[in-house]
Amino acid sequence: MISITDPIRPAIAHTRRLLFEPFSFQKWLVLGFSAFLAQLGQGGSYNFNGNPFDHSTRKDFDFEPVATWISEHLPLVIALVILIFMLILALAILFQWLSSRGQFLFLDGVARDRAEIAEPWTRLRGPGNQLFGFRLKLLLAGFALFFLCGGLGVLIALPDIHARHFGTAAILGLVVAGGLLLLGLLAMALIGALLHDFVVPVMYQRQVGVAAAWTALRQELLPGQAWKFVGFYLLSLLLELAAALLMLLGCCLTCCVALLPYISSVVFLPIHVFFRCYSLGFLEQFGEEWRIIQVPLPLAEA
Repeated sequence: MISITDPIRPAIAHTRRLLFEPFSFQKWLVLGFSAFLAQLGQGGSYNFNGNPFDHSTRKDFDFEPVATWISEHLPLVIALVILIFMLILALAILFQWLSSRGQFLFLDGVARDRAEIAEPWTRLRGPGNQLFGFRLKLLLAGFALFFLCGGLGVLIALPDIHARHFGTAAILGLVVAGGLLLLGLLAMALIGALLHDFVVPVMYQRQVGVAAAWTALRQELLPGQAWKFVGFYLLSLLLELAAALLMLLGCCLTCCVALLPYISSVVFLPIHVFFRCYSLGFLEQFGEEWRIIQVPLPLAEA
């Protein structure tokens, strides 16, 4: 029987054993760094800018001079927009590469109870680069989806755009483009979740590429257990909400210092380790060959 709740207790136990028995600040720093790399480009931050409904200190801004300047320097504006887009794309690609390598670093550290960077960085270079290639295609597909949906929406709303009127065509364009974009983003989010939670561990355990890992997931794990995976993600969502509350409390107690990059990965390392262990514990229910976490033997059996 595959259970969505049974892996919770072993995940907590391994997190405690990994981080607190015994406690090592150096270990936290190293594992926190690998967790930081694994999450690059995937997280966000909280920005508190006061009451958004308070208009007492706001002033109306005259956009006419800005529009005039843009129209007079249109080639420069277009060049700047392209340059900014290329910089954003370059940073996104860099983060994807570092994150892909970092996911294997963090998985290796959690599974083997080791806090190292240099050796696994070299040893896991192959699967990390393969994961990066797949995620890069997924990233480019996301950009393409955005532009295609945006272009389709503009095309549908073109009559109202020419008429400078927000009417039926404009509403239809928003609905169609927004609906397709939402469906596409949901599909990509599902692919990303399966990739992180199960495909990466399969690649790590069997030492295979992304395509072979997807095949193993589709042919060996999903048949007859699809609803268990649905339950896994529903329970994960509830656990993530609880974790978000804990992280929010930690941010308040540290005056938002815990929000800083890397520091947040170290401060909230038990949460990151738990969720990595939870997916690995769910996976190992499919058979002994899927046991990735190497639990140390008791002293009497060692």
